[in-house]
Formats: sequence, C-alpha cells, structure tokens
Amino acid sequence: MNASQLVNMLKERLGADRFEWDFDRQNNRLRMTNKALGKGMELSLSPLLAKYEAKKDKAIDEAVYTIDETFSAMEREAEEGFDASDRIYPVIRSTSFPEASKDGNRFVMSDHTAETRIYYALDLGTTYRLIDESMLDGLGMAEKALKEAARFRVRQLPTGVKKDEVAGNVFYFVNNNDGYDASRILNEPFLKEMEKQIEGDMTVSVPHQDVLIIGDIRNETGYDVLAQMTMHYFTVGTVPVTSLSFIYENGELEPIFILAKNRPVGKEEKE
Repeated sequence: MNASQLVNMLKERLGADRFEWDFDRQNNRLRMTNKALGKGMELSLSPLLAKYEAKKDKAIDEAVYTIDETFSAMEREAEEGFDASDRIYPVIRSTSFPEASKDGNRFVMSDHTAETRIYYALDLGTTYRLIDESMLDGLGMAEKALKEAARFRVRQLPTGVKKDEVAGNVFYFVNNNDGYDASRILNEPFLKEMEKQIEGDMTVSVPHQDVLIIGDIRNETGYDVLAQMTMHYFTVGTVPVTSLSFIYENGELEPIFILAKNRPVGKEEKE
C-alpha cells in the first residue's frame, strides 16, 4: 500500500464529505479538518504505512477508531456546549515513555520527577488519546491553558481509598480503574489530607497507571513490604510507570531506593 491508497482508504472509512483532506504528498502528511467544526488534526502517514505492513487491516482499524473517537468527542462538545477543558486530564508515564506519537508529533508534556513525566489526555469516554502538539489547534486551546485545565480536572476525580495493614504498617490504595489512578499523585490537596493521617513516613507509589499507593511506613519491615508490593504491581500493570516509591515531605516527592536491610536511601545519600 502507498500513501495515496492509504488516504483513499481513510476517506472511505471515515467519510470523504465529513472532512477537508489536505494531502501533502512530498512529506507524506495528511491534514484532516472537520467541516462542521472547522477543527482539524494532522497525521503522519509513514508510521501508519509501516504499521500496516506489520499488522495489515488491524492497523487501519486502530487508526480509524482513534481519529473517529477524537472528532466525535469534539462534535459532542460542540453540540452539548461543553468546553474541551472538561475532557482534559493529566496522565503519569515513565520518563522512558516516547516523547512523540507514532505519527511523529511531539506530545504535550510537563516535567514531574526524575522517574515520571506528565502527559495530557483527551478523554473519549471508554478510552483516551494522549494529546500531541498537532491537536492543540483542533482543541482550540493553548498549551498553558490545557495544562491548567488538566490540573483542575484531576482534583475533581474521586479519591476513595482501600486500607490494608501489614506488619504494623498501613497502606492506602486508590484503584478506580478509570485510567487516571496514578494521576491522583498530582492532586496536592488530596496528598496533604492523607498526610494528616500518617504516623510514620509517608510514601507515594505509582507502579502502573491504574493504582496509586500511599504508605504509612512505621518500621523497617514496612520498606521491604513496600518494595515487594510496588515491584509486583509494576510487573503486572498494563501501563507500568515506576517500581520506585517516593517519600512525601513538605509537599515534595523524593525517590527512595530500598536496600537489602530495609533501609531507604534518598538520592543525595545514594550518590
């Protein structure tokens, strides 16, 4: 399949009359603009063609689904009078996570810790799409406004916890399976409220995107339990983030390294 054939297939699957199609043959890029909304997105065709070679029609199915859901969300917002900011959330990823989409567009990102980075997502109901710079015009939002909206929205998410006690230590789990559990680490009022309940050292862990673990570590055994727990979650999560935990103190997150004798070591001491 070549780029022209791919564009024709997308027109057939997505509806030729629904969009204005601006195909840049020289750079293998496609700009799709929704006629009703006047908003669009840009698609790099080379990565999709490479993906087609490996996955055939499944690659096209995935691309069509993502494009259709993104524009459908925008259309719903226009019809219902919603602001795009109502559907923007931050998501936590490892610093090793790609910084650009498969289309070659750089994601909108913010620094977080040495182990984690903040990405931003457009919620599509049953899934979400990470926002890259090519989507900003279509969303009608500047990058700064988008980030502020995401910080606001994450504070609106429920923060109910499940409590477990192990060897004299207490662990609290946030596990709503909404795709944003790890994102609660950005909810500063929630962390400060939890801090009031902590009797020992407060730790925060985001081993994968669908769990946030807050530890009340009251003895040395607690650090061993924490290390084993986070490693387990890290290995079973569909979107792993980091097996390291963080000490939370004075509103700051400091990565800790747990040695064999249960002793936590901060970055300065390790170095």
